[in-house]
This record gives sequence, C-alpha cells and structure tokens, in this order.
Amino acid sequence: MNILKSLIIWLCFIPVAILNGGLREYVLVEAIGEEWALPMSGIILSVCIFLITWLLLPRMIKAFTSKDGWLIGISWALLTIAFEFAAGLAGGSTVSELLAAYNPLSGNLWLLVLATTLLSPIIVKTHT
Repeated sequence: MNILKSLIIWLCFIPVAILNGGLREYVLVEAIGEEWALPMSGIILSVCIFLITWLLLPRMIKAFTSKDGWLIGISWALLTIAFEFAAGLAGGSTVSELLAAYNPLSGNLWLLVLATTLLSPIIVKTHT
C-alpha cells in the first residue's frame, strides 16, 4: 500500500516538471539566456521535487522505514527515467537526444533531478 501511495506523490512531479519546462522556455531563456536557463531549470525542478516529497510523503505514509525510503526512491527514479524516455520518444526525440540530457557538461542537470528523485524519500525519512 505504501508504494501505491508513493506513486500518487510521484504523479505530482509530472505537472510540476511540465510547468518547469514552460518556465524555462518562456521566462528563463528570455531573462538569463539559454546557457543559464537549462541548469537553473534543473535546480528549480530538483527543489520542487524535494519540497513535494517533504510536504506529502510523511503525511501520506505515516510510518515508513529507511528500507521503504530506498524502495520508494528507486521506484521514483526508475519511473522518471521510463516516463522521460517514453514521452521523449513519443514526442519525436531520438534515443541519442534523450541520452544527451545525462551529460552535465552540456549544462543539463538532469542527473541532479534524478538524484533528488532517488534521495528525497531517504532524506525526508531521516529528518522526520
């Protein structure tokens, strides 16, 4: 049941990520340029994911162990990767284009977003 409840929390990440993409493309690129908009967007999304986890996870799952936190984090990270590839491929991106997001030297902080997604449940568990 806990993993099902955690799935509801993960689903909250999707509209936030979409809104973050809009913020990046329509506000940040204009305000700070494309070179800085991409990493700033990664930081903003990571903060949002952590805040959603911090606000919802302890309320939806009253008692969870560190092991549960790891299982939730791993599940969320795998779901995020699967969703990103499915949406990207459905949207016409190539696998090569999708894999390019995993290179932080390009300014894309997608790995930070994935690390935040993975570790947020564990961090929240240790601080609640």
